[in-house]
Amino acid sequence: MRARCSWGDGGLVNAREKIEGYLVRLGLSYQEPSPGTWVVSDSQKGLHNLVISLANSHVIVRMNVMEAPVQGREKLFEELLRLNAADLVHGAYGLEGRYVVIIDTLEVDGIGLEEFEGTLDAIGLAVAQHYRILSPYRAKA
Repeated sequence: MRARCSWGDGGLVNAREKIEGYLVRLGLSYQEPSPGTWVVSDSQKGLHNLVISLANSHVIVRMNVMEAPVQGREKLFEELLRLNAADLVHGAYGLEGRYVVIIDTLEVDGIGLEEFEGTLDAIGLAVAQHYRILSPYRAKA
């Protein structure tokens, strides 16, 4: 994902500085493969290749959870909808290509450190808590 920004260059620079500052303050290991896109990995928080990107005036946080199976997809999708409705504090499960992802979107202007950290913690916790529920749907290697 590339950073797309419709507000002035100053807004993009400020948003990038804000997000990068939050990552540093939280002590997270990250790479910035392109301006406005960060890849975070922190095994203690359950974050594996979590992608944070700026798109217009939003921060998009997403992580691949698993490859969607060929068989039993309908049951998996039904389970994901249940989890979305009953068990997720931040974000939702979705389908992107052949992958199940968990994604959340935040507004840059209103985001504070606590909200940003809460989103990352909630995603890591959800993936860890839902592993047992989702593992039967994982492709067998």
